[in-house]
Amino acid sequence: MKILLASSEAVPYAKTGGLADVAGGLAKALTELGHDVTLVIPYHRQQVSPSLLVERMSTTISVPIADRLVSAGVCRSQLPGSSVEVLLIDQPQYFDRPALYTAGGEDYSDNCERFVFFSRAVLEAARACDVRPDILHANDWQTALAPVYLAVEYRNRPEFARTGSVLTIHNIAFQGRYWLWDMRLTGLDWKYFNWQQLEFWGHINLLKGGIAFSDILTTVSPTYAREICTPEYGYGLEGALNDRGEDLVGILNGVDVSEWDPSSDLHLPRTYSVADWEVGKAACKQHLQSRFGLRTDASAPLFSMVSRLTDQKGLDLIAAGLPELLRDGVQVAFLGTGERRYEEFVREAAAMHPRQVAAVVGFDESLAHQFEAAADMYLMPSKFEPCGLNQQYSMRYGTPPIVHAVGGLADSVIDPSQANGHGREATGFVFDRYDAGLFLDKTREALHMFHDRPRWERIVRSGMQRDCSWRASAEAYVEQYERALARH
Repeated sequence: MKILLASSEAVPYAKTGGLADVAGGLAKALTELGHDVTLVIPYHRQQVSPSLLVERMSTTISVPIADRLVSAGVCRSQLPGSSVEVLLIDQPQYFDRPALYTAGGEDYSDNCERFVFFSRAVLEAARACDVRPDILHANDWQTALAPVYLAVEYRNRPEFARTGSVLTIHNIAFQGRYWLWDMRLTGLDWKYFNWQQLEFWGHINLLKGGIAFSDILTTVSPTYAREICTPEYGYGLEGALNDRGEDLVGILNGVDVSEWDPSSDLHLPRTYSVADWEVGKAACKQHLQSRFGLRTDASAPLFSMVSRLTDQKGLDLIAAGLPELLRDGVQVAFLGTGERRYEEFVREAAAMHPRQVAAVVGFDESLAHQFEAAADMYLMPSKFEPCGLNQQYSMRYGTPPIVHAVGGLADSVIDPSQANGHGREATGFVFDRYDAGLFLDKTREALHMFHDRPRWERIVRSGMQRDCSWRASAEAYVEQYERALARH
């Protein structure tokens, strides 16, 4: 099967979050199953490492935006460690910027125009490079118009006559909602600006358009697929999703097990496997404690959190519970950026408790790996979490996560109360309701079990041995591709 995978970011070319990990990981896994994958991304020139080989092609494309044509070059690369061909849309006015979507904490004012352009550029690049896809797989609002253009303007072209379309929703809170007159940028007939397709409370909604026109809709965990069909989690699109109920499927993301593997991770001061995890994690823990001035104490429970510092990630629960946890003698290491109040919170906590709290406001890939490996437990009490990757990294690194039972967290972490001894072993700790008291109770349950070494060892080993590779997820995507293809 020939798959055209469109994403606004992909590891290792550019990354702001899990979307980039998914685009790169899924593309590689699909090729390992024998499929032919072309990944199309913007050329975020300032983000791409000079070590990545990017070849400028002679190909150029022109994309109509409102009443003008915008031209772009096409560059070619190959996803490292795979046979995936990568096409990078080189339009410096739109994509040669210091960051992908924002400046100074605010969205770029022309984001609608940038990604209207990119959605159509995906199809134009495929035409120019003679890619005749069986499947167009778009991801999130930034490429959600690509299935719309496919259905409305490209279906009658020979190279797209039998192309099926799939749209994956990674986080429905981000929809691409803009001023109604931005509809002019799309070049689409105004008849599509209606309550069933592109119109949303007087605005244009790019994600809603993709939901209306894609053959198949997927999201990144089975639980999240159910959640987004409710008013609590649907962010106003629950009606549109319920109308497409039979076409909406939840597929839990995998992780790149070659990148996230404690037995071969070059970021760690000492590698380890399930056979010697205690020795390996002890060395990583001591290294982290020494580096950040925490009390060097192997018996002190160390929590870590690598995350955006926002309400969505449960920082309000952590802020409420941290004083009591520190009185219990725990240590906590934070890594991330986000809302200013939470950045200040972690900085102040580290300043007030330098022997117990470490805080790095920023992001560092090497430190992210070290925080996962050094910690005894991982904090991920998200208010909502479509899938989540860090809980899977944590289990793989022998760091049982403490999570709220939503989205992919509910689908991937097994609480001791849910274990049955018949192939379903505990891998972490799960609390059912978003409540500071319940979070603190579950954390103390984990601390109690941490000191029961035989039980703790079983939890750690179960998590490390869990199969979280992309293969099973890729196979599930292929099933949905076949459903989409059958419609054409």
